[in-house]
This record gives sequence, C-alpha cells and structure tokens, in this order.
Amino acid sequence: MKVISSAAAACLLALVSACAPAEVPTAPEVLVIATGLDDPYEIVWGPDDHLWVTEKSGGRVTRVDPANGKKTVALTVGGALHTTGGQDGVLGLALHPDLLRGQGRDWVYLAHTYAGEGNQTKIVRYTYDSARQALTSPVDVLTGLVSSVDHQSGKLRFGPDGALYYTIGDQGANQFGLYCETIEAQTLPTAAQVKARDWSAYQGKVLRLNLDGSIPGDNPEFGGVRSHVYAVGFRNAQGLTFTSSGLLYGTDQGPKTDDEVNLVRAGKNYGWPHVAGHRDDKAYVYARWAEAENGCEAERFNDYDIPATVPYAEETDWDDPDFRPPLVTFETVDDDFDFRADADCDPSTMFVCWPTLALSSLEPGPAGTLLATSLKDGAVYRVPLASGGEKAGPAERIADTVNRYRDTALDPAGDTLYIATDSGGLTRDADGKPTRALENPGAILAYEL
Repeated sequence: MKVISSAAAACLLALVSACAPAEVPTAPEVLVIATGLDDPYEIVWGPDDHLWVTEKSGGRVTRVDPANGKKTVALTVGGALHTTGGQDGVLGLALHPDLLRGQGRDWVYLAHTYAGEGNQTKIVRYTYDSARQALTSPVDVLTGLVSSVDHQSGKLRFGPDGALYYTIGDQGANQFGLYCETIEAQTLPTAAQVKARDWSAYQGKVLRLNLDGSIPGDNPEFGGVRSHVYAVGFRNAQGLTFTSSGLLYGTDQGPKTDDEVNLVRAGKNYGWPHVAGHRDDKAYVYARWAEAENGCEAERFNDYDIPATVPYAEETDWDDPDFRPPLVTFETVDDDFDFRADADCDPSTMFVCWPTLALSSLEPGPAGTLLATSLKDGAVYRVPLASGGEKAGPAERIADTVNRYRDTALDPAGDTLYIATDSGGLTRDADGKPTRALENPGAILAYEL
C-alpha cells in the first residue's frame, strides 16, 4: 500500500474534488503523522487529544499532536537501560483514567528496564504537570522484575477494575544465544519467594497488581500461592487490551507458527512452552536444550534438527485442566512443513520467512473487532468477535506498508487507527522477502478505518 504524507493527501483530495467527474472508491491510504521517533513501543490516546508515546531505545515519553505531528518530550527516563538491537528499554505505558480531570490523580504509569542486581524491570508512577507538560515525581510501584534483551513483552494496561495488568515474556529462553536458559513460563512462584519479594518466577506471565504495587486479595492462586500472577504460559505477549465488555484479550508470538489471540482469564494456563497454538501436534515440539545429556554447552543450537542428546516432547504429551486454547491462531502449518524450503531466504534472515507474523499489539476496534499488528508483515489484522466475545471469526488484513508495526491507538471517535513503527529491523517487502529497507522507520502513521 502506498504511504503518503498528510500534506500530500490534502492536495490530492483537493485535485480529485476539482477534476474528477465522479467519486471512485479507493482503499484508504496510510498517512505519515510524525517521524524521528526512536523505536516507539507503546502509544496511547490521551485526554489532551495527544498521542502519548514511549520510545524504547530513545529512553523517553513523548506527546505527539496528531493534528500536526508536533512532538513534546514529557520525560527522559534517567537510568533506563537499552541494549542495542535488544527488546529492553522504555516499554509499557498506562494513563490513569482520572488524568487531567482535576481529581488529583494525574498519574502516568511506566515500565522500563534498569541496571539492578543484573538487568531488571520496574513499573514507576509519575505525576503529570500540565503547566510544564512534564512527568515528575517518580514513585516506584514494582521493582526487581526479570529482564533480558529478548521477549520482554512489557505491555501495561489499566483494567476496568482499577488494577494494573502487565505482560512479561519468557525472556528469549531456549532459543538462539539464550538456548541454555530454561523457559520458566510454567514455573509458579512459591510462598517463600513472594514473602521475599523474589519475582523471578514471573517470566511468561500476565500480572495483575494494585496501583501501589501490592498483590490484589482477589488474584488467583497457583499451586496454593497468591502472587501478582494472573495467568501463565506465554511466550512473548506483546498485545494486551480490554474491550468495552470488560473482557481481557492478548496476543502471543509463536516460535515458527501459531501466533495467537487469546481471551485471558484469571488462573488459566495458555500452554507455552508445552503448546504453541492448539494442542494439535502440528509443526511444534518442545526441545529442552538446557537438559541436554552432555550439558547444553556441548550442543550447538539448531532451529530445525534436535540432537539425540536433547529431550523433547510433543504437544499432546502435556495436559493441564486449566489450559485454554487460543481464540485465533495465525499460520498454523502441518507437521511435515519444511521451514527451510524458501530458497530466497538467507540463513541469517530465515526466521522472517517462517509463517509467524510476530503479533506485536492488540486494540479494541469498531463494531466488535480486535485490531492486531504484525512486525513481520507491516500490516494490521482485523479480527471479528462473536458469541459475546468468546469466539472469533476469520481475520482481515488491512493497512499494508513495508514497516514493522509495533503498537496502535484508536481516536475516541473510532475512525482513525494510529500505528507506531520500529526504527529498524527486518520485515517482509512487497514480494514477501526479508528486507531492512523500512518505508517509515520510527514513525506514527494514520489509517482511516
């Protein structure tokens, strides 16, 4: 899809009005609203009619006026830690519902990584000073969360119940350079850990916390222990959203197949790393590299062939009564699918050619839909909900460009979807091949729904 600037769009519309004999229906254009952002990670429509944007690698919170693209830095986060090319940095953002309503709760909640005992993540509350247009008076809400260069997830949401919800990924364990790390998405926190404020078992989870960082008394118990953990079994849940019905939905990125859209329920298990997508034994087995017979370091990680010394299990080898399958999976393939068959893919970029889309955000759309973005496709997927939100229909692909779509925000009227793009990285070009030539790196785009 062609991408044009706001000014060019206005000129084009004027010419069409003056010269065209009849209106010809066309697909909506993707407009460029703002540029020059450093890896915008989360965008939220604020009560000031601005887009509030976290910049992962830039270490900032920036307000963008969607009418003219003007950017105002509200905060430069001191101590925020970002690794070049990594998924750490300034991440999730949530605006208190009373922000700018004169209630004395002009609070903005922010998640970012920092150097603690090793690299860690924290959630911090700031107060917005509207006169200075700045975030001030930081108060730590929850500190000491796990951190890594990979699979941070890091999305932060206010719930209709007044609690904060936060996603933590599996930190990239069991793959690539971290293949000797064990996936902890099924590991449950113990009572001793909770008492000691040891949150190391929170990897691969959705958390629910009070606004002061304490554990809600009505959180579910896992293994008889109540903690911040709300749901378990996620790989890289970068999308999280509530709909007007109060239901919580999330996305999860699959390893090579089976990106998911989930209906997230308290106390439930979403399967990772035992299951990717549905429990159907299609194209995924759980290879436990850290348990290699001769020690993990003796083996070289391979995404296609599992050495005889590395134990593995099929999806149906695992069962849990609390397992909940996804509402939607993207790109499930058969068990004999050859992930190396694309001759046009260099081995170093082969992961871009795998069927996964790398879903990166989720937004409630108009008319009972969900809107999910893709990093590998530069597209938005519109997912219709049915049966009271308990089921979903086939997805429709819209808003295509050659970019890595990171997050979205919808204007209050529900007419325009704003899309944040990564500053760099690999995506698929118009022919579906890996490319680093992004059309609009580090930008905010607009798409009329």
